[in-house]
Amino acid sequence: MSATTPRAFADAVARHGARTAVIGEDGTTLSYLELDALRLRAARALIAHGIAHGDRVAIWAQNSIEWIVAGLAIHSVGAVLVPINTRMRGNEAGYVLQKSGARLLFTAGNFLGQHYPTLLAAHRPSSLRCVVVLGHAKSDEFGWQEFLASGEANDAAEVQRRSAAIRPEDRLDILFTSGTTGLPKGVVTGHAQNLRVIADWSAHMGLVPDDRYLVVNPFFHSFGYKVGWLGGLLAGCTVLPHAVFDAAAVMRRIANERISVLPGPPTLFISLLADGERAKYDLSSLRATITGAATIAPALIERIRAELGFKIVLTGYGLTETCGVVSLCKPDDDAETIALTSGRAIPDIELRCIDADGKALAAGEPGEIVVRGYNVMQGYLDDEAATQETIDGDGWLHTGDIGVLDARGYLRITDRLKDMYIAGGFNCYPAEIERIIAAHPAIAQVAVIGVPDERLGEVGKACVVLRPNAALAPAALIAWCKDRMSNYKLPRQVEVRDALPQNAAGKVLKFQLRAEALAALQNPQPKEAVR
Repeated sequence: MSATTPRAFADAVARHGARTAVIGEDGTTLSYLELDALRLRAARALIAHGIAHGDRVAIWAQNSIEWIVAGLAIHSVGAVLVPINTRMRGNEAGYVLQKSGARLLFTAGNFLGQHYPTLLAAHRPSSLRCVVVLGHAKSDEFGWQEFLASGEANDAAEVQRRSAAIRPEDRLDILFTSGTTGLPKGVVTGHAQNLRVIADWSAHMGLVPDDRYLVVNPFFHSFGYKVGWLGGLLAGCTVLPHAVFDAAAVMRRIANERISVLPGPPTLFISLLADGERAKYDLSSLRATITGAATIAPALIERIRAELGFKIVLTGYGLTETCGVVSLCKPDDDAETIALTSGRAIPDIELRCIDADGKALAAGEPGEIVVRGYNVMQGYLDDEAATQETIDGDGWLHTGDIGVLDARGYLRITDRLKDMYIAGGFNCYPAEIERIIAAHPAIAQVAVIGVPDERLGEVGKACVVLRPNAALAPAALIAWCKDRMSNYKLPRQVEVRDALPQNAAGKVLKFQLRAEALAALQNPQPKEAVR
C-alpha cells in the first residue's frame, strides 16, 4: 500500500486511467487520466501562488468535482488540507482560517442562498493571502478557471518533485472539531495513518472498481472526504459528488447512474423509505452502505436491506481524532448487532472501556471508551495541553464517550461524558453554543442540552436565565442565534427559567435538565420552537 496520498492516487490512475473517475451533478464526466491532468494544473497553480510544503490551504465549499481536484492538488504539493463546514457563518469560518494559518482558500460563491465571500469579508484574517471562488465567480472575484490558468508557466516536474518528497508521517489535513472549551480545535493527522484507515474501511465495504459511489456526506467531514471521495477514488470507483440531500434528486441519480454505494446517516434512509414516490425509481443497483451517528432501530436495518435492496449494511464508530474510524461491523452480522452496536475495533487498533481510575473493565461493564493505535491523531494544532489531556502517557486516546464492550469485543455506545449530542448526523457541542448565546445582552446564564427529536435524532434545547428586568421571547432568541451559528447548532427549543439547577460548587446539573426535558416530552406543553 502506498504511504502517501499522491502516490496512492498515482497508483489508482495507473490502474484505472481510462475508466470514469468522477461524474458531476451537471453531467460533467472525467476519466482518471483527465482528473489527474486537472489535479496537476491545480497543483501548478498552488505553487504559482507560493504554497509550499506544510502550508495550510482551506476549502469552504459544497461537494463538487472542483472540491476533489483542489483536495488532490493540495495533497500533491505537500500542503495541508483544512476543510471548513459549509454551514459555518463568516465568524466561525474566519476563526478556523485564522487558527490554521491558511494562506489560500477555495470557497463557494453562492450556495444555499448565501454568498460565501461576503460572509467572510468582515472576518478574513490577515494570514489569508488568496481567495479562489469555485463555481460562478463575480467579475471582481478570482475564479476557478482563472486560478487554473495562473499556473501554466510552472513546470509540472516541480509538482512531481514535491509529491515525491512527502513523507508518510507528514501532515495530510487539519479537521476542526469543537470541544469543551467552546472553541474549535484543529485535529492533525498524517498521510500513512489515513490511508491505512481508508483501506480497511474500503475492505469492509467491499469497494471494487465497478462500484458507482454517490457521496452525499459533506466533504468537510471525514465521512464524505476520507472514506468518501478519496476512498472511492483509491479503490478505482466512479465517484459522484452530491451537494444537497433531496430524496427525489438522490433517487433519480441512483436510478439514472446505477449507484451501488451510498453511505449516510440514518435520517437519509428514513427519508428515502418514507418518500411516497420511491416506487417510481429503480433502486436495484444499490449494494452497500454504512450508517451511524445516531441510535438506530434493528427494524430500520431490516428495512434498508429489504426495501432499499442493500446487500451490505454496516454501522461503525469513529472520531475526527481517529482519522474517522475506530470500529466497524461485518457484512454478515445480524440486524440486531448492526443496529445496537458499532462493531469491533478495526485491525491493529486497541479498544477498551475504563473506569475512573483508568482500569480496563470487564465485558458488559460501562466505562469511558479509550482507543490506541495507528489511527490516533498526531495531536491538536498548537495546543499541547489539550493534546496531553486527550492522549495519555501510554498512548490511549480518551474519547469522552461511555460504552460497553460485549464478550465478542463489539462496542455499544451508551452516553457521552462531554455532553455532545448529534443533530441530523452533525456533532453539536453545548459549550460552543453556550458561548455564543451568552453574548446576548439579555442572557445572564445558559445551559444547552440535547433532547430527543423524531426527525433529527436529537436537537438542542437552551435553558436560559435572563438578566434582571430583561425580557426575551424564545422565538426571538432562536432568531438571534440563527444569524450567529450554523443551522445544525441552532437550539430548536428555548426554556426561560428563574434559575438553573446547580451543585454546591456552582456547576450546572445538566443531567437534571435532561431528566426534566424527557419528562416534558412525556407530558408535552405548548412551546415555541423551530423546525
